[in-house]
Amino acid sequence: MFKLLIFDWDGTLIDSQARIIASMQAAADELGHPLLCPEAVRNIIGLGLPEAIQALIPEIEPDALEQMRERYAHHFLVQNQTPTELYPGVRETLNRLRDKGYRLAVATGKSRRGLDRALRDTGLGDLFELSRCADETKSKPDPCMLIEILDETGLVAGDALMIGDTEYDLEMGYRIGMPTVAVSYGAHHLDRLRQHQPRTEIHQFPELEIWLETLRDEQQQRTVS
Repeated sequence: MFKLLIFDWDGTLIDSQARIIASMQAAADELGHPLLCPEAVRNIIGLGLPEAIQALIPEIEPDALEQMRERYAHHFLVQNQTPTELYPGVRETLNRLRDKGYRLAVATGKSRRGLDRALRDTGLGDLFELSRCADETKSKPDPCMLIEILDETGLVAGDALMIGDTEYDLEMGYRIGMPTVAVSYGAHHLDRLRQHQPRTEIHQFPELEIWLETLRDEQQQRTVS
């Protein structure tokens, strides 16, 4: 039975794709970089910001990368007003999962500043026991942030479940033997997620709770028999 549920943020709990794409495009345009197509930006959602910029603009110099990083953060956090909303059922489902005894955590490509603001704006901060951000450790798909979360909670990979919408999320779990759940409504197509052998797929967030309850019932039946 899983004890710890680790969630990606963007594309899994909150619909922020449009704001990420618009902010990255605006930063690139402001600094004179080539136009970034939406699909290219969607592909890097989930990576740490330096890694994402490097993937989008491979020839970028270190000083220009830092400028791009700063301007993206400004557009996303201050200037861009594209709404970002929790996906349907996220708040209610997370509350129920916590009440049922699951420990909750976040592993995200966002910066600490960005995640703290998002937790405050959504009012979800009190639900999560701990979190790791890309500017505190290695970026996805390196599993370092998952390993750090396990170390802090005293659990092993089989006790936890990584839930995410990108191949970077699922690759993290796969590399350390942590079961994963593929989210179909986010940034990456399911075909990419299936390469990393998720335990299940969800198409709406509340389906996660239903699946976990099914697993619990099956375990109880095996115990009784």
